[in-house]
Amino acid sequence: MAVVIDRALAPPSPSRPRTSSGQRAAHDHPLWFLIPALAVLTVFFVLPTVFNFVYAFTDWSSFKSSISFAGLENFRSLLSNGSLADALVVTMVYAALVAVFQNLFGLVLALLLERDTAVNRAVRVAFFVPVVMSALAVGYIFQALLKPEGALNQILGFLAGRTVEIAWLGSTTWTIVVVALVHAWKWMGLSMLIYLAGLKTINSEVIEAARIDGAGWWKTFLAIRFPLLAPAITFNVATALLGSMNGFDIVQATTAGGPGGSTELLNIWVFRTFGQGLFAQATTMSLVLFVAVTVLAFPVIRTLRRREDVL
Repeated sequence: MAVVIDRALAPPSPSRPRTSSGQRAAHDHPLWFLIPALAVLTVFFVLPTVFNFVYAFTDWSSFKSSISFAGLENFRSLLSNGSLADALVVTMVYAALVAVFQNLFGLVLALLLERDTAVNRAVRVAFFVPVVMSALAVGYIFQALLKPEGALNQILGFLAGRTVEIAWLGSTTWTIVVVALVHAWKWMGLSMLIYLAGLKTINSEVIEAARIDGAGWWKTFLAIRFPLLAPAITFNVATALLGSMNGFDIVQATTAGGPGGSTELLNIWVFRTFGQGLFAQATTMSLVLFVAVTVLAFPVIRTLRRREDVL
């Protein structure tokens, strides 16, 4: 009994000080674990981005054995070329069309498939399948479907009872709309999921209160549901704009920039210039595309973010 009392009254023996949870987390996950990921990021993203700025000021091409500094000559040559303005206009029109179509299709699908039933889940999966497909594959499939002798005209001819040979990809006015629809079709499944997630976050009690007050489905959507979808709209519009302004695969597979350059995006022009061996000029064009995306797309995204704050 005396031994127990003596041990209880004895001062506590020195022990290792306890570390905080943050220190334990740092010890369990050392920062050098990030080295492989940082190395990959540096090699495949940081360095190419830096060299993209560097080579734009050189005369790098397949026709010269050495690379020399050229200053602003590539930019002067590019700005004096009238094709730059045309490619920029086509890229902006294409991006705007894709953003409208993709978000419209995605929102309509989300509203139609909002109820969580077995059939709706199966249909959601079906509409999401194009998202995980190769963009080149989608482009070549639609290129075959939209030929004058393609499957679409054959189906229309069967329904109309006569031969139909519409050149869906042969109009200098409407082809860009058709290709934008193809692009929007591929990615509308992603927009649908984002809008579905936004719809699920809306409090059902707010909707029920509006219905009790006599608001119909359409008025409830315009006054309550659509404003509360602001974060989803911002995300979908941003991804649609950035993705379409950097678009290449679908347009290259369907029209390759034709007919008559009516669908020649900046990336199509860059690709063609690289193929001609004019590497420095192509790098300069990609730099111009980077500036165009920064100047034109990001203000739209910033405006949508401000709308979120207001709502």
